[in-house]
Amino acid sequence: MQNSFDKHHLILASKSPRRSYLLEQAGLTFTVIPSSFDENTISPSTPETYVKALAEAKAADVSKEYPESWVIGADTIVVIDGKILGKPDSKEQARTMLKRLSGKTHQVHTGYCICCRDRERSFSDSVKTDVLFKNLADNEIEWYINTSEPFDKAGAYAIQGLGTFIVKSIKGSYTNVVGLPVCEVIEFLIEEGITGLKV
Repeated sequence: MQNSFDKHHLILASKSPRRSYLLEQAGLTFTVIPSSFDENTISPSTPETYVKALAEAKAADVSKEYPESWVIGADTIVVIDGKILGKPDSKEQARTMLKRLSGKTHQVHTGYCICCRDRERSFSDSVKTDVLFKNLADNEIEWYINTSEPFDKAGAYAIQGLGTFIVKSIKGSYTNVVGLPVCEVIEFLIEEGITGLKV
């Protein structure tokens, strides 16, 4: 596909409004072009390897169509006691996840990949944040489930939304829990001299 993007143009290969917001807040200009990569084709392994593989696949998928641009791919998962929690498909799943997380520390892993096909340049990594939940009463869980916020979020909560009342403390990157480790992404862009930053 031919495009008019310049060599420093940034693409976010994700439809996540949270990732877009984080990049906007960081002063980046970019275009959103979600990946159509089928996540089910990658089998879960260790959390770090799994999220990196997903991020790399999403970035590569979009990069094929826009080889001159720098593409950012990302994927976030929640892990508790070695088990990966995805996005709940029902109220019952959301309830089960929140009860499992209640009063415990879990890990949020985000894999990210930044690549440019024409330059044969690709960098990927993962970041982990520990998140401690408060002890949740049943009525708190029911109230939160009925807000509908949990249903497109890994682990059934949004730290930046109504779910902020659930989180007692975190150890590590806050933006990583939202969906993208902004510090690490910006560091790479600056090192590469990518002019997506508004100055």
